[in-house]
Amino acid sequence: MALPPNILPDEANPKWMKKGDNAWQLTAATLVGLQSIPGLVIIYGGMVKKKWAINSALMAFYAFAVVLICWVGWGFRMSFGERLVDFWGKPAVALDQKYLLGQAFLGYFPTATMVLFQFVFAAITPILIGGALLGRMNFVAWMIFVPLWHTFSYTIGAFSIWSPNGWLAKLGVIDFAGGFVIHLSSGVAGFTAAYWVGPRIDKDRERFPPNNVLMMLAGAGLLWMGWTGFNGGAPYAASTVASLAVLNTHVCAATSLLTWLLLDTVVFGKPSVIGAVQGMITGLVCITPGAGIVQCWVAILMGLISGSLPWYTMMILHSKFNILKHVDDTFAVFHSHAIAGSLGGILTGFFAMPKLCRLFFQVPDWEKYIGLAYGLETGRTSAGLKQMGIQLIGIVFIVCLNIVTTSLICLFIKLIVPLRLNEEELRIGDDAVHGEEAYALWVDGDRFENAKSNSIYDVDEYPSIMSKNAIELQMV
Repeated sequence: MALPPNILPDEANPKWMKKGDNAWQLTAATLVGLQSIPGLVIIYGGMVKKKWAINSALMAFYAFAVVLICWVGWGFRMSFGERLVDFWGKPAVALDQKYLLGQAFLGYFPTATMVLFQFVFAAITPILIGGALLGRMNFVAWMIFVPLWHTFSYTIGAFSIWSPNGWLAKLGVIDFAGGFVIHLSSGVAGFTAAYWVGPRIDKDRERFPPNNVLMMLAGAGLLWMGWTGFNGGAPYAASTVASLAVLNTHVCAATSLLTWLLLDTVVFGKPSVIGAVQGMITGLVCITPGAGIVQCWVAILMGLISGSLPWYTMMILHSKFNILKHVDDTFAVFHSHAIAGSLGGILTGFFAMPKLCRLFFQVPDWEKYIGLAYGLETGRTSAGLKQMGIQLIGIVFIVCLNIVTTSLICLFIKLIVPLRLNEEELRIGDDAVHGEEAYALWVDGDRFENAKSNSIYDVDEYPSIMSKNAIELQMV
């Protein structure tokens, strides 16, 4: 029986390619890309103090662009190419049509699709790191930091855990969609870089209100919905595992958000918008290492844990540990990504279901992937304990890798340019750093500004003064 004309193979549609899988991976890549551009651009731009809106958004915008050039230039092959050493691939370009149009190392779609899909993961990771550095990092230092960190940290983590040739992949670590490679890495690297860059000025640390809460929520919505591609694209197929991963993702995020809001209400008396966003993020991060290999009831349990333990470390323990108080992690990336990512990795090691692991990994030795809970249930306790041990090894490796590489990169950059903006730039913000303001008024090519220099009042601290027309408008 002849095949319908629309599915007949031809030169542009080879026999090995599944059009449905290819379409889904391109869609998933786009969804993940939207998490960064415009998702995190909007979150950062709306969540920071008004004077840092442009700087924060531009840090994310720049990182997305520069990582793409690094990725096709050398990053993809270092992460998924031929083995150089057990934890790193050989650098090589991903630009030739012969290479890009061939079948990807996993899945039934072209390598070009895989390059794009993995790029958006590589791009979002340094953008998340930036969340710990907003409000004081020298933009030129950031321009140097991103490609260096991508090259000497991200590619090592990705190759070790995700490449079939990586040492942790061979050991049997489970990281479904990036709980270790992306979230634990960004949380630890962000905290480490924040230590070296130093804190914001005291005035900004004491009071750092979001300049546009609704815009922040719009960005958070893009981040949440984009996670459909983040976890749903991990199986590299439009499969049942992808469907389960997407459902688990949203169930865990919703549970975590509600848990965080409940704790805020009970302990502090008021539900917090920023708290809701943080709870959403910790839920998304926590489910990521095991999204498609745990049952849906486990996703609810993981949401309860991810909405409570990171809440406790952020809202209670943070003020009790000197190192946490000393390091100025602007958006608490350590708690929302490092803590939540570690929790997800450990809980995955406990609840990974053998049948789902078989469907996801589809390798002859799939039986080695078993959560401790199912090991206890089936009499394979040693195998379950081994999986938990492997998960902990993965966590330790990623933590050590990012502390060392991030520190070395920051120390190297300090030899070239300051890591931190000068005091005048820190006081003024966007106008001093970029010559632009987020909410400046423009009329006939001229900009109107608040004449703060002619007033004894600080508009941020005395907003009611604005309603009394105490702020003069000057033509610039």
